[in-house]
Amino acid sequence: MSYKNFTNQQDTTSDCFREAVCIDADRIYDSCSDKECLEDLRVYFTESDQTTIIDLATNIKCKSATVLHVFTDIERIPFNNGFYSVDMTYYFLITVCAYLGNCTSATTVYGLATFCKKVILYGSEGRVKSFNSNIPCVAPEPSGGLCFEKINTPNANVQVVDPIVLSTCFRDQKCVCEDSIICIPDCISSQFEGDFQFTAGLKNIYVTLGIFTIVSLQRNVQMMIPVYDFCVPDKDCSGGCNDDPCELFKKIKFPIDEFFPPKIEDEECEKLPDCQG
Repeated sequence: MSYKNFTNQQDTTSDCFREAVCIDADRIYDSCSDKECLEDLRVYFTESDQTTIIDLATNIKCKSATVLHVFTDIERIPFNNGFYSVDMTYYFLITVCAYLGNCTSATTVYGLATFCKKVILYGSEGRVKSFNSNIPCVAPEPSGGLCFEKINTPNANVQVVDPIVLSTCFRDQKCVCEDSIICIPDCISSQFEGDFQFTAGLKNIYVTLGIFTIVSLQRNVQMMIPVYDFCVPDKDCSGGCNDDPCELFKKIKFPIDEFFPPKIEDEECEKLPDCQG
């Protein structure tokens, strides 16, 4: 049995400004968005997958691409106060279906693709040393490190959706840069079984990806904001063991879109504020 909705005890109809409070939050000082086409990224495979599957494949198909992680590094721009360069390294998990013959089923194999990018954003200046009771104090370094959290530089936040695979192809030619060894962090390489082969194989796979990203620089600051009321829930937490399952089922709306998928005109109409069904 659920409790009575206690929001009725408060007056929620008033939109009056009640008080101003100080909060501790991250403020975005600068941000940028981008729509990029990453052409001809080489897909790296483990030595076993490269020699026993990729080199022997007669045809390949890229099923999907997933963002495993984006590592960021922030550096202050000399002679430009408040500006920082954000170096980003993207790591993509590439799922490939390899066909070893004309009448054979596909073999699924996983590879890794990387991409590096740099942007310059404004992050303001700050030279604060922050001490937090929730962060344990570590032993000072021999070089004279101190026991505090430095927040002199802003925090970089990268938002990216899983990329769209635009094309996949074989290449037998060897580029002069193929033998270069890329840096793969342990948290990434541990998701694959075996060591990567960086030298060019008999057949190399290249993919072209389309990605959408938003990069922002943030700082933790104290801000004064208006408060109208507390965030009190306005729904009951139904679904207890003694509740009637049929009554709960009646509250679920009929999934019309599952039986009748919406047309493109309907989806565009829903975006309009004055749309009428």
